[in-house]
Amino acid sequence: MLAASACGSSATTESSTTTLRIIKIYGYTLEPGASLNKVDLNKADLSYANLSDANLSDAKLVGTNLKGANLSAARLRNADLYYANLSGADLTNANLTNAILINANLSRADLKYTNLSTANLWDTKLSGANLTGANLSTANLSRANLKGADLKGADLKSANLWDADLSSADLSGANLSGAYLHDANLSGANLKGANLKGADLKYTNLKGANLSSANLSDADLSDANLSGANLSHANLKGANLSRANLKYTNLKGANLSHANLSHANLSRAMMPDGTIHD
Repeated sequence: MLAASACGSSATTESSTTTLRIIKIYGYTLEPGASLNKVDLNKADLSYANLSDANLSDAKLVGTNLKGANLSAARLRNADLYYANLSGADLTNANLTNAILINANLSRADLKYTNLSTANLWDTKLSGANLTGANLSTANLSRANLKGADLKGADLKSANLWDADLSSADLSGANLSGAYLHDANLSGANLKGANLKGADLKYTNLKGANLSSANLSDADLSDANLSGANLSHANLKGANLSRANLKYTNLKGANLSHANLSHANLSRAMMPDGTIHD
């Protein structure tokens, strides 16, 4: 275990910072497969480090620079990455269960099939990140920036996405059942075939979103903006759409049985039978 923080210390490298490097600090070698659980590397410069398959469980990485680092298959369970820079990092198949990533920068990071279940990603930057097949179940993503992120097939069951920016994100086939999306921005997002059963989408911006064949049964969409959205063949059975804006929305083939449409704006919407609402 490191006796002191890496903050302000010197490090020797075996290659330039533009390529992956092995770092030696306080006599410890940070390399693939390294055992670094519970180490204190707060504010260290580990940019472009090769830490694939390393064990960093319970590590202290507050404010650490891991830009462009290779952390594929790394174990970061319970790690504290508050305000860390992980932009462009490779975290494919990494385990970040219950990790703290508040205010961290993960923009353009590769998080394919990463386990982020129960992780705290409050106000985290994830714009342009690849989260295909990632496990984000019960994670806290409130106020996170996921603009343009790839979340195809991701598991977001019961995740907290309050006030998150998911505009233009790809959530096709994702599991968002029971997720909390109150006030989230999903304008222009692709939610084709997504599972949103029982999700809370009150006041959510879904303008121009693709929700074709999505499961929205029992979802709460009250006061949501669905103008111009594609809801063709979506399952809205038992959904609450009271006061929702459905102007110019495509509802062709959608299941609206037992849905609450009281005071909803259906102006020029295409109804399930293909007719246009006045």
